[in-house]
Amino acid sequence: MNKINLLISDFDGTLVDTFYANLAAYQKAFKECGYKLSAEQYKACFGLRFDKFMDSMQIHDNETRKKIKEIKSEVYPQYFHNLKVNTSLLEFIKSFKINGGKTAVASTARRKNLMNALDYIEASNYFDLILAGEDVSKGKPDPEIYIKVLEYFQMKPEEALAFEDSEIGIKATENAGISYIKINIQ
Repeated sequence: MNKINLLISDFDGTLVDTFYANLAAYQKAFKECGYKLSAEQYKACFGLRFDKFMDSMQIHDNETRKKIKEIKSEVYPQYFHNLKVNTSLLEFIKSFKINGGKTAVASTARRKNLMNALDYIEASNYFDLILAGEDVSKGKPDPEIYIKVLEYFQMKPEEALAFEDSEIGIKATENAGISYIKINIQ
């Protein structure tokens, strides 16, 4: 049996339930660009990278996409009161780090949004490494983000344990050879 030396957590839907904060920010951005976004539409796309989300919403104009991304990023912090922290997981990660373990966030969210949310919940210092969407060329289920975490810490997949909520995230951990625990906070 291998010793776990590294905990890796996804962010959206795993460490923090960000659904309603993201939904509200995207609804405002969509409205300002002349579109509507229902909770059902967003739920069907939750966890997708931005480009795939826009494709699924049939928004193909690059200028509109850019404007939605900018507005969403700008207004997102206004909705942080809707964030619901997975306190049990966060405390577990904090304890693991205090006791000498390594910790990382592996999220395909935009770095600015991710860091703003981590700072808001006062959790940035609990992680030795934070990887965001800009740090990888391929989104989950591709294992790239998990492989980069392992390479950074010079660890083998057997030494890590990941926390994920989505099927695409779980597939990414499996593709990287990392054991996982499925989290359901919604």
